Amino acid sequence: MRRLVASLCLLESLLHVWTRCTVPASHFQLEGDYLIGGLFNVHQVSGPIYHGRPEAIDCSRQPFLITNYRRFQLMRFTVEEINNSTSLLPNVSLGYEIFDHCSDTHSFPGIFKLISVNNLIQPWGEKHKNLSTAPKVISVVGPFTSTDTLTVAPLFMVDLMPMVTYGSSSSGFSNKVNFPSFLRTVYPSKNMIKVIVSIVQHFKWRWVAFLNTDNNYGTDGLELFINMIKDTEICLAYTKSLNDDPNYSRIFKQIEAQRIRVIIVFVPEMAAENLIEAAIHLNVTNKVWIAGDTWSLNRLLQKKKGIKNIGTVLGVSQPVMTIPGFRDFIFSSKSQTQCENAEQQMLCNQVCNCSDLSPEDVHAADPSFSFPVYSAVYAIAHALHNVLQCAAGRCNDNITVYPYMVLAELKKSNFTLLNRSIQFDEDGDPTFGFYSIVYWNHSGDAEQIGFYQFPPSFDFFINDSKIQWYTKGEVPTSLCSPECPVGFAKRQDGIHKCCFTCQICPNGTYINSTEDAYKCISCKETEWSTDGSTWCRLRLVEYIAFTDTGAILIMIGAWVLVGLALATSVLFAINYNTPIVRSAGGPMCFLILGCLSLCSLSVFFYFGKPNVSSCILRFLPFFLFYTVCLACFVVRSFQIVCIFKIASKFPKLHSWWMKYHGQWLIITVAFVTQAFLLLISYSYGPPKPYNETLWYPDKIILGCDFSLKASCGPVIVLVFLCSLCFIFSYMGKDLPKNYNEAKAITFCLLLLILTWIVFATSHTLYRGKNIQTLNALAVLSSLYSFLLWYFLPKCYIIMFQPHKNTQQYFQGLIQSYTKTISQ
Repeated sequence: MRRLVASLCLLESLLHVWTRCTVPASHFQLEGDYLIGGLFNVHQVSGPIYHGRPEAIDCSRQPFLITNYRRFQLMRFTVEEINNSTSLLPNVSLGYEIFDHCSDTHSFPGIFKLISVNNLIQPWGEKHKNLSTAPKVISVVGPFTSTDTLTVAPLFMVDLMPMVTYGSSSSGFSNKVNFPSFLRTVYPSKNMIKVIVSIVQHFKWRWVAFLNTDNNYGTDGLELFINMIKDTEICLAYTKSLNDDPNYSRIFKQIEAQRIRVIIVFVPEMAAENLIEAAIHLNVTNKVWIAGDTWSLNRLLQKKKGIKNIGTVLGVSQPVMTIPGFRDFIFSSKSQTQCENAEQQMLCNQVCNCSDLSPEDVHAADPSFSFPVYSAVYAIAHALHNVLQCAAGRCNDNITVYPYMVLAELKKSNFTLLNRSIQFDEDGDPTFGFYSIVYWNHSGDAEQIGFYQFPPSFDFFINDSKIQWYTKGEVPTSLCSPECPVGFAKRQDGIHKCCFTCQICPNGTYINSTEDAYKCISCKETEWSTDGSTWCRLRLVEYIAFTDTGAILIMIGAWVLVGLALATSVLFAINYNTPIVRSAGGPMCFLILGCLSLCSLSVFFYFGKPNVSSCILRFLPFFLFYTVCLACFVVRSFQIVCIFKIASKFPKLHSWWMKYHGQWLIITVAFVTQAFLLLISYSYGPPKPYNETLWYPDKIILGCDFSLKASCGPVIVLVFLCSLCFIFSYMGKDLPKNYNEAKAITFCLLLLILTWIVFATSHTLYRGKNIQTLNALAVLSSLYSFLLWYFLPKCYIIMFQPHKNTQQYFQGLIQSYTKTISQ
């Protein structure tokens, strides 16, 4: 705003300058029915300018830019071509008013001329009530740079004067709230930055520097670049805004210190020339330079001595298109008259110091942005053609044309120019064109090696074989850290994700570098992997099948146990009234043998693929019926001790025991208690199939999850009964020989305890599939310990020593024991 106010203050002096000039300047002015304004920085200030008083700058004294002079001539040619056309704007002549816009802060005389009507600027908000004619300037082409456009655009936006710029690419101009009458024939900077990012990704460069100017154009490019690389592997290692007097030596030393091999240069043409010249002078080598479209076709730098030493130059450029007839126009124009001198100018900044230029120099200058200038003028002409309702070789002369009317038609542009469909989107940005990707070859030319076509027909291509790298073959690398070996994950080291250390992925994990190179991904439960894997393998599922040799032998052993228990029951039934059977427990023996047979059912459910039912039946029969067995032996041990010791000391207790059948009461209580505890524990946490995945990395062992916490009640009952049985049986260790069931019970219990100690130790040290076999074997061993060492000796006496199975023999043993005690 301060710049605007200061510029307005210059109005009086500028108008005074206009009135002094009398001789027209043909190259900057052309009379016509309608005028197009032009802003071209034929000259460009190279540094800050200081004035002691408000005054306009003399652009002719600033450095001359031949590339912009070429674009200036292209606008003149385009207007002439349109005037010679019989189909576009028939019987209507176009003119132009072009100004040398060499400064963004001091080149306002031309701006005021363009927005004035009859050398007057109408106050904002008032209509042209005192003006005899509408503005002759219906639109403006230019200026070239984003900074220049940002300075002057508000003046044109007030009256909706269309601005069709051919080089201003800052993204902010797409905001139609602030720039309602702004259009452009070049893509916004975000598109060029997208191409640059694609080039960097194509060659797998990760560690780059970004040099920009400290203005709207450079800052916008830097912000866009930072945003676009957020979700990529590219890291911005170094960035620097180049001011009017940058310290190039320090900049290049800092870049070299960080081992950066790729430098993106997003600066205007003059700044790029100064930078590259400094790189040559400072002997900067072995770098890849990526040029923006402002200097990628700079022929002066391409021919510069020593340019090959700085490395490889790639660039993004506007496509070079041959404009038919333009070369002839340059030669004919230069032959008619030389550029105007200071004495011939009518207005300030309508003169150039170019009298020594040859047509060959102009035509050979950087051709970039030629088509944007050409299409900008044609877009305005087509818009005017539509406003004037031109048809059948004539236009309507009765229509008064205002800039806003041209703007409305510009937004609807849809015509073909040099086989391209010219259209604008809702933001005023072009929907036509593409970017060329160029390489500065050893012949000093910018050779096209690829292109980037934007949607809807997206296409990106680079012919790598055309590039002769400074490395003499291989594509240069630019990395903060070398890539990790296969199977290693990256661990970020510092603020940049491109700087990392490598860590091998442990077993059970793998690395997928295409998805996330920084994370080791855990394998699924059904998979496994070794250290440094890039994929997971399926685990081998193992369990004991019914056809397994061990399973068959154990199941045969279970059936043998059932057969032996049945045979023993038959034998005991036949000899039921004999002393041996009566002393072994009488009817209680049949209950024990039956429960042992029922317990053997558990063995069959340790084999096959586990399911919920098999897991429950694996433990339930053994817990329930083995409890009855132990309760019977507790009662039996107690009775033996009671008969020989307690009966004499506690006759009333003995009498109560016999009267109320205490043995059956205890067995019933034990059974009911265990059944109740099993019901509770199975309701809380029933056994269920379980996959053992921790013990073996490459296997899954199928088993049953036995929750000791949920089943602690039933286990405590078994341990308690076993302890009671052991205590009572141990108390009867000195009972008569051949009548000592207590010793047999004690021995069975010792075998039982030893069996489960061995199994618990094995389960701690080994978790393979055969642990199921060992568990079934432990259960079967627990059953055989009572069958073989308690019942089998008694069967032997019944069958082979019948003389010991008599009443007289047992009475003799008891009498002998009684005499021994009394003595």
